[in-house]
Amino acid sequence: MSLIEIVGLSHKYGERTVLRNINVGIEKGEIFALIGPTGSGKTTLLRLIDLLEVPTAGRIYFDSVDITALGRMKLEARRRMAFVLQKPVVFNISIYDNIAYGLKWREKSRGEIRERVDYLLEVVGLSAVRYKNARTLSGGEAQRVAIARALAVEPEVLLLDEPTANLDPISTSRIEQLITHIIQQYETTIVMATHDMSQGQRLADRIGVMVNGEIIQIGDPRQVFNAPQNRQVAEFVGVENIVDGVIISNEEGVATIDVGGNIIEAISSYNVGERVCACIRPEDITLALSKSPSSARNSFTGGVVKVVSIGPLARVEMDCGFSLVALVTKKSAEELNLENGKSVCASFKATGVHVIRRD
Repeated sequence: MSLIEIVGLSHKYGERTVLRNINVGIEKGEIFALIGPTGSGKTTLLRLIDLLEVPTAGRIYFDSVDITALGRMKLEARRRMAFVLQKPVVFNISIYDNIAYGLKWREKSRGEIRERVDYLLEVVGLSAVRYKNARTLSGGEAQRVAIARALAVEPEVLLLDEPTANLDPISTSRIEQLITHIIQQYETTIVMATHDMSQGQRLADRIGVMVNGEIIQIGDPRQVFNAPQNRQVAEFVGVENIVDGVIISNEEGVATIDVGGNIIEAISSYNVGERVCACIRPEDITLALSKSPSSARNSFTGGVVKVVSIGPLARVEMDCGFSLVALVTKKSAEELNLENGKSVCASFKATGVHVIRRD
């Protein structure tokens, strides 16, 4: 059995169902990210794992022991976990005393506390301001204190709820570096809730996608982001090109999809007549001023509708008889002189099309 095993978990607040039939196992030492839109149930699931609430239905097993029942086993399990909230809570005392707080409650010796806190102050980069009142810190600094305080008690499981929500890019980078350090230096199992798709992709071993209180797909980041199981997942993980069509032929696994009179070829096992969606990631589309011989099975000429710069990249919207969005380098966009109304050729391989059945 996994370190944490969640079986048939459901939860209600009054008449409102917030979690539905959650089943997932989280392995020891794993970084498991729950991603999903705000209100999808991620925080509630973390609270149930931390035993702050009792589920309406279902079971949670920790190290093979059912911990959903009240009693001694629940208290022992909670002592082996730590929870860092989305909005960090710091006490009106020094940074040093904040980090030492849990150790004092556990009656550790003064020498052990000093050694542990000094080490964690170095880890989170706050040694120089150890005696500063924690209430005067920025959001990113306060989050680092909260994580250090959680780590001080050496939890087997660290629960992180939106650890970089509302932080600036620099603070976000520092928190992610801290999480990476935890991953590298400790055997801590991390369960992290985030609405930031790229963060889950950067940090997690596996991802669970939550929508409307259900986990609708679990897999490693590559599986989830490149092979979403349905339209909801595809939309959330940033597949901007989701084109409705019908399979009109399939020969040896190469499907031909009719998209309003246009034809897209893709690798798929779906049968003729299936109503499907063809998912093409913007970065898998190449642009040129005219058609040229290539290995790409799919090539469409269309007009540029909009070009938007995104750092070193350019997001190009086109009308090819159906809408397409491509992501190219800003240099490529400049060389092609892309502007509204310009005719371009968009190409992508059959292997770059992920096909899902339409609901």
